[in-house]
Amino acid sequence: MFSKISRYKNLEEIVTVDPDGKMAESKALRLFPEVDGVFFHTVEEVDRLDHLAFKYYKQSRKWWRICDANPEMIFPQALLGKDPIVTFHFPLVIDSEAGEPLWANLLNVIRDTVGVQSVQIKKEAIGLVERIEVFEGDMVSLTVPEYWHTLIVIFNEMNLSSETLTETITSLSFTVGPPEKIGRVGKKIVIPRNILG
Repeated sequence: MFSKISRYKNLEEIVTVDPDGKMAESKALRLFPEVDGVFFHTVEEVDRLDHLAFKYYKQSRKWWRICDANPEMIFPQALLGKDPIVTFHFPLVIDSEAGEPLWANLLNVIRDTVGVQSVQIKKEAIGLVERIEVFEGDMVSLTVPEYWHTLIVIFNEMNLSSETLTETITSLSFTVGPPEKIGRVGKKIVIPRNILG
């Protein structure tokens, strides 16, 4: 529902899809004005678009100018990290002597959990460690790479929590470190200069 004076009222209704495949009902393309300002605002947990518009323009209804200046985010709430679709990193502690974990099982169970949009494992080499192995009756010292594994899960916080995911991962015999939410706090957004209109 738009007011009589809304710039969106007479635009055609469409479905918009972002690069991750998320869909939202919206209005047809409205040409964005040229943004020549280079002022940046660092996102804080408490930020709201109407508050930022009031802070920078003294008019809370101009929040849409901030959205127009940051077109990489098609959802206004995602600009400040308030989107219910979130990304969490779950660090996994892997016992290298216990053999290779059941990665496929972990990925399948998490992928099939209601609310999960995508899941992947990131493996990073963090250094070399020495290990003693017995080879044909002789003790051999080996230098092998050590890895840090992170389970990256994108999910909807409306019907799933990081605590529930941690319990699921633990139930599959994995040891999980504290999960980390990857959000917009601390990231910069463009605040365009104030123009009339």
